[in-house]
Amino acid sequence: MSSKIIANGILRALATVLGICLLCYFLFKIQSVILYLIIAAILSLIGRPIIIFIRRRLKFPNTIAVVTTMFLMLSLLTGIIVLFIPLIIEQGKNLSLLEVDELQANIQDLFTQTTIYFSSKGINILDELMNVDFTNQFKTIPDLFNAILATLGNLSVGLFSVLFICFFLMKDSRILKNGLLMLVPKKNENRFSDSLEVINDLLSRYFIGLIFQITILFIIYTVVLLLFGISNAVVIAFLCALLNLIPYVGPIIGALLMFSLSMTSNIGQDFQAYILPTSLKIMIWYFLAQLLDNFVSQPLIFSKTTKSHPLEIFLAIIIGGLLFGVTGMITAVPIYTALKVILKEFLSENKIVKSLTKNI
Repeated sequence: MSSKIIANGILRALATVLGICLLCYFLFKIQSVILYLIIAAILSLIGRPIIIFIRRRLKFPNTIAVVTTMFLMLSLLTGIIVLFIPLIIEQGKNLSLLEVDELQANIQDLFTQTTIYFSSKGINILDELMNVDFTNQFKTIPDLFNAILATLGNLSVGLFSVLFICFFLMKDSRILKNGLLMLVPKKNENRFSDSLEVINDLLSRYFIGLIFQITILFIIYTVVLLLFGISNAVVIAFLCALLNLIPYVGPIIGALLMFSLSMTSNIGQDFQAYILPTSLKIMIWYFLAQLLDNFVSQPLIFSKTTKSHPLEIFLAIIIGGLLFGVTGMITAVPIYTALKVILKEFLSENKIVKSLTKNI
């Protein structure tokens, strides 16, 4: 082998590595756009059955069906936001019922004890507070407001971008498909196209299944909270049901949230005789609902939509969480389902792939 061939091989390898590094850097810089695409794709999959229903049953043109579907989604989002306003107001009223004099006495007592403790260590808190330069502290307030405005601006841009992308993905479902096919070699286009159709169908059913799962939990939570006379039961139930979308972590957060809000809703009652027993009874029903979800709802959804064994789903979620945190846990099942379909199409003779994809 001549030195020229070796040099060319080294140059090609370096060029490949450099190209991969540039591609990774490019993807990192446009990660927000990728996130918008993913969210818009998920929304379009959820809206797909609605669009088909409106087109076939109501005989609406495709564009009108898409606009109607997006209007329904935006109305749902607006309704969810509006629902939280009474909850915030109610919690503010509950906190205002606290004894102000008692709260002030407790804070004063805490400050006195803290002062005595640090004085025994040779630290004078009042002198230390006098030495603090509050002028510099106040200079950070404009930065805080700028950060808040920047966040609101980013949210506005993100919402507009998602809606804009979602509209065209719903209007022409082939856009995303054709874009992905551009990355596939010509000889594999037909096989990859078939895989995308299967993925599209499975994920649409999966997201619809998740909606049914949340609805079941929402109904159970609402009934329980109403029976115990908790204020804003519908809002609390919806929020706790929505948190269930985060595997394993979400139900724990939901339990803490429901326990806290059920206690604050009864402020003014006797803690030992009413508040604590009521909150504990609500928690018992909450965990019963979780048992129903874990052993009935989820297995049915996963087996009927993703064609995967619960153990596969568990491992996929754990791995996704370890690699990408909460986002990885939420997207683990759709990504795993898509990978299974693609592997079956291109590596159907592999023993492991054949075992994992036998139900697809």
